[in-house]
Amino acid sequence: MRTLDVSDPRIRRRLIAAAASGVVFLILAGIGIYGLITGPRNATGTDYPTGSEPSSIAPETPGPTTSPRLPVVSRSDDPETFARNVAEALFTWDTASGFFPLDYTSVILDVGDPYGAEQAGLAADVAAYLPAREAWLELRKYLTTQHLTIDNAYVPEAWDTAVEQAQPGQLAEGTTAYTIDGTRHRSGVWNEDPVASEHAVSFTVFIVCPPDGDDCHLLRLSQLDTPLK
Repeated sequence: MRTLDVSDPRIRRRLIAAAASGVVFLILAGIGIYGLITGPRNATGTDYPTGSEPSSIAPETPGPTTSPRLPVVSRSDDPETFARNVAEALFTWDTASGFFPLDYTSVILDVGDPYGAEQAGLAADVAAYLPAREAWLELRKYLTTQHLTIDNAYVPEAWDTAVEQAQPGQLAEGTTAYTIDGTRHRSGVWNEDPVASEHAVSFTVFIVCPPDGDDCHLLRLSQLDTPLK
């Protein structure tokens, strides 16, 4: 079995970051700022573009003629830029693309902790932002698409409090949180007419950007509309 060379400074920094990322959430829970355990699925799954369920099932419409592509999280070593890139990709999906929620989940996991310490938790976090498979199939009948416009991105005061109360060495250098305030846009087709809806959203992304200039990685997500302030 291949083992990691922990004497390599680069490997050691990565392992510290992976371990410290888990501590971040224990600190937050311990001081009463935020509980990161994912709760019930938010209202992101079964709502239709108009915000209410149609009275009749519209016939399926052929999908787009161009080859669909999954969104990509553009990598960056700048914390705010990376946080914004994650947020935009997280909310970008198209039910008529032929892809499913797990495909869109993989997009976010691709920029997660490379050592896997937070991958299971992150996968659960992302699942709470996407429609369940059954809801996805229903939304596909209406060619529902979604994207996000960001109004504000900032480091919340609650995170500063967490950092102040953390013990020396508990947080890896470059670990931070960004709260995103924005608008979720959905559009689709209902009874052959285009429809659209908008909904204000807010959430927090927890990331680590190594001080050696490597790209940032996503650690966890808050529950939707339960951000750090």
